[in-house]
Amino acid sequence: MMLIVPLTFFTLISGITKLEDLRSFRSLGGMILLYYAASSLIACTLGMVTALVIQPGKKAIGLLDAGRKIEASNFNFVDNLVSWFPKNPIEAMSQGNMLQIIIFSIIVGVGLLALGKKGQSLIKLINDGADLMIVITEFVMKTAPYGILALVANMVASMGGKMLAEVGRFIAADYIALGILLVFLYPPLLKLLGKLSPNRFYRNIAPAMLVAGSTTSSGATLPISMAVAEGNLGVSEKVWGFTLPLGATVNMNGMAAAIGVIAVFASNLYGVTITPTLMLQFMFLGLVLSIGTAGVKGAGIVISGILLQSLNMPLTLIPILASLWPVLDIGHTTCNVTGDLVGTAIVGSRMKLIDKKVFNSKKLASSINKK
Repeated sequence: MMLIVPLTFFTLISGITKLEDLRSFRSLGGMILLYYAASSLIACTLGMVTALVIQPGKKAIGLLDAGRKIEASNFNFVDNLVSWFPKNPIEAMSQGNMLQIIIFSIIVGVGLLALGKKGQSLIKLINDGADLMIVITEFVMKTAPYGILALVANMVASMGGKMLAEVGRFIAADYIALGILLVFLYPPLLKLLGKLSPNRFYRNIAPAMLVAGSTTSSGATLPISMAVAEGNLGVSEKVWGFTLPLGATVNMNGMAAAIGVIAVFASNLYGVTITPTLMLQFMFLGLVLSIGTAGVKGAGIVISGILLQSLNMPLTLIPILASLWPVLDIGHTTCNVTGDLVGTAIVGSRMKLIDKKVFNSKKLASSINKK
């Protein structure tokens, strides 16, 4: 809980300022930003819909919170939307009002971009703050397993088979959503928007997918993704030099899908009625929180805490999510990295900055293994 407010504030603004200049995105920037935003929104929606079909947690209402049922407040969409904007951002931070903090962070990030060179010193400070919070998060994640071990052992002993069965349904919903992304979303996008063969694309990016799954870190996979984009996909450095570092920071399709699943899972566990307005809120949070997810191990656990706090739900679900994260994050990171490379290939193809001979070559570049 200590990390939630500063981590959200610094990393979300830092991710937005990676765009560098509002005016420079009429072609390359506008195209990749549209793709990243749309794919994250679709990913979250797919995760939410998958979870609504499978309904993880529906048969275990009240087991996590001593039988206390959490009631969703009744509100109309306009009033709810207005409430997202803070009258006093400092007050919002002190109270942990995450939606208001997220909105304020987005406004600050856009404002810094609009300042241009005048804002560089502040951008550097924000980036340093984001790096600091990531380091502190890593400290916490190194000690977290001991606390998680105790919490999970206690909960497993007290909850029994019913809750464990719901956890299994949650894992299934998460991976089904990720599978839909990989099999039914990315291939049509490549075919229709990029005029590229999905089969060849997946063959070409296999090294990056393997590293992503084994390291569960988008940042650690970035060098391999760059080598794959150039050596196997034939995309110009003018494209991947911008899209991949940006994507590793702001495009987390796997995490977006997970947010949709977690939101439904938590709502079911706490007995919250899922209304159309609440689903819109899930989608909004899936978009902005996936942008603010750091590409390091375990960051998704903190983001899950931010999600629950934003939805005014207890954090008693976090130990369970933390214990499952090493298994879940294999799929999340693989989808994150794949989504970045899909966008890079599509933009490269549409801007005619891709070498089709390299893309269609039957021989993969040997330089990737060296890198």
